[in-house]
Amino acid sequence: MFARLQRAGRRVALCHRQRIMGRMDRGSAMATQGGEHYHARMIDMLQAIWGEGFLSPGGTEEVGRLVGDADLGGRSILDIGCGAGGIDIALVRNHGAGYVTGIDVEDTVLACARALVARESLGARIGLLKVAAGPLPFPPGTFDVVFSKDSIVHIADKHALMREVFRVLKPGGRFIASDWLIGHDGAPSPAMAAYIAAEGLDFGMASPRRYEDALRGAGFVEVSVTSRNAWYRNQARVELARLRGPVGAAAARTVGQEFVDENIAIWERMIPVLDSGEHCPTHLRASKPA
Repeated sequence: MFARLQRAGRRVALCHRQRIMGRMDRGSAMATQGGEHYHARMIDMLQAIWGEGFLSPGGTEEVGRLVGDADLGGRSILDIGCGAGGIDIALVRNHGAGYVTGIDVEDTVLACARALVARESLGARIGLLKVAAGPLPFPPGTFDVVFSKDSIVHIADKHALMREVFRVLKPGGRFIASDWLIGHDGAPSPAMAAYIAAEGLDFGMASPRRYEDALRGAGFVEVSVTSRNAWYRNQARVELARLRGPVGAAAARTVGQEFVDENIAIWERMIPVLDSGEHCPTHLRASKPA
């Protein structure tokens, strides 16, 4: 969704983006536009698949599953990689968050999020901020919760990221995130490399072991790493069928048939690596000691 925080942080996160593997050819419909991975056509395409305001799978229901039994009522929340705004609206509307600070690195996606937040009259409870590469621009102990949905895949240095998350959390604060992981620490298989290249983004995928090591190394306790592979294996097939059907046909009128076809090809490459377990969407949870 960026080696966002990083490039040394270049993407502090968004929906489904990434950082290490190859890019599509310059002429590809998946290439950046105006230097942005999440340009207007990409945003329109992903919202057609995943719903208004969402640039990664599952919508408000998956936000709810990720939140789980965490009490967000009245809490101050940092959302790393706020994307098109749907996540932050769900955190406020459905889970009672007191104030959500959403950060991202690209202007177009932030403009989309700001328009949606304004339409929903939630500007008093959601603030959206463009950030640059480097450390999180907040003092120590600022937030009750740091949240991220499918965005920190874009930040390659997980250990540095988790140290920053730990720093900006209040004592007793919680880290709640989902991300796209690779199931092992070795080089991607040819099938996985082909999928990542087809995405045309810059993924910095890490294994469950590396995430757990980064979280514990930063000082977190109560660390849990829970695979969502079985859920998304099924969900991805539903999404592919929709892309091949009326959803794809409707999207083509906005983004063009070539762009829809390229996304179909991405899903066709993604499903085999989901089936093998090499592509492993995961929920991550941890606590900062009080």
